[in-house]
Amino acid sequence: MLLTGFLIPVQAQKKGITFRASTISGALEAARKARKPVFIEVYSPTCHVCQSFVPTLADSRVGAFYNARFVSAKIDVNAPETQSFLRRNRLFVPSLPLFLYFSPQGDLMHMAMSNNAPDEVIRHGSNALNPTARGANMRNRYEQGERSANFLIDYGMWNRVNCDTLTEIQVMNEYARQQPAGSYNSPTNWLVLQKLVLDVDNPLFQYMISHLDQYMKYGQNEVRNVAENILMSSLYSSRGNQYPVAKILKIRDQLQQIGVEGRVASNRTLLPEIYAYFRVGQTAKAVARMDNHAQQNQFSLPEYLYVIRLFNGRSPDSSDVSTVLKWANRALALAKTPSREQADLYYEMAETYRRGGKPADALKAAQKGLELARAAKLDTRRNTEQVARLR
Repeated sequence: MLLTGFLIPVQAQKKGITFRASTISGALEAARKARKPVFIEVYSPTCHVCQSFVPTLADSRVGAFYNARFVSAKIDVNAPETQSFLRRNRLFVPSLPLFLYFSPQGDLMHMAMSNNAPDEVIRHGSNALNPTARGANMRNRYEQGERSANFLIDYGMWNRVNCDTLTEIQVMNEYARQQPAGSYNSPTNWLVLQKLVLDVDNPLFQYMISHLDQYMKYGQNEVRNVAENILMSSLYSSRGNQYPVAKILKIRDQLQQIGVEGRVASNRTLLPEIYAYFRVGQTAKAVARMDNHAQQNQFSLPEYLYVIRLFNGRSPDSSDVSTVLKWANRALALAKTPSREQADLYYEMAETYRRGGKPADALKAAQKGLELARAAKLDTRRNTEQVARLR
C-alpha cells in the first residue's frame, strides 16, 4: 500500500534512473515532447534516509524500467522552485520520499511513499502506468464501493497529498469505524494517526486521547506531537471555525492533558474562543476573556492595536465599547508621540466611539488621529476620509 515505509529517495548512478538536470518545467516539457509520463522524486539533500535510497534508485532493473517509460527528475523539497510548484498544483508533502507521477500533459496520475527496495519502486511505477491501479482512479473505485482497509489508507493518503481535506477526513472516519476496538493502538493504526488523521472527531483519535497510556510504547514525545498536531489542525481548520465554545474549551483541556502548559494552551485557544462567542452574540464573554488575557500577559502596544481592531471589526454589538476604549487608553500610555501607533490608536478610538453612538467623541478622536498622522509624516488619506465620514 502507498503508506508503507514513509521513506525517502535520492540520486541515481548511470546504470540506474537517469534524472534530468533541469527545472521542473523543463522536465514536463521534455515529457510532452517524448510523449512519456513524468516521474518526480521529492527529496531533501540533508535527509539520511534519502541517502539510503541511492543504491535502490541506482539499481539496473529500476533504471531499465524507469528510463524506458518515464522522463525522470528529482526536486529538493526546500528549493523555492519546488515550493512554488507544490503550491501551484495544491500538493502537500506529508513525508519524504514522495514519488509523484504526472501524465505528459502535467496531470498528477499517481503518488507513492515507497519501501526501500527495487521491486517496490518498480511496482509503484507500474501502478502509475495502469489506469485502474493509479491514484487518479481511486475516487472512482471509492464511489463504486471499494472499502478494504488498505485501499482506504491509500485513498486517504492520495487525498492528503492533493489537499482534499474533507474527503480525507471522510475516508479516514470510514477506516476507523472498520477497526476492532482492540486494534486501535496497533502499529498500523498508530501510523494512520501520525500521517492521516486530521480531525479530533475521528474514532482513532477519540480513543487515543482517552487511553494515552496505551500509546506510550511509541514514545512520550511522539505521542504528544501526534495528539497536538491533530488538536491544532482541527482547531484552526474551516471546521474549527464553527466549533462551539464548549468544544474549543475541551480542546484546551486536551492540550493540557497531553502536557502543554496551561497558559500556552489558553493562548492557543484564545482567538477561536473569541470568534465562537461572537458567532452566538455573547459579546460580554468575549470581552471578559480578552480583558483577562490582556492583563495576565501584559499586552504590548501592537497587541492592544490588534485586539482593538478585532473587536471594532468583528464584535456583533456595541456592549464592548467601554472595555475597548479602556484598552486604547492603556495602549496610549505605551505610545510615543507623535507616532504611527498613536495615530492608529486614535483612528480606532474614533471607530469605537462611532460604534458606541458617540459621534462628537468619534469626530474628536478622528481629528486627533489626523493631526498625529500629519506630525508623523504618514499617508493621511484614510484619516481624512474618516473625519469626512464623521462630520
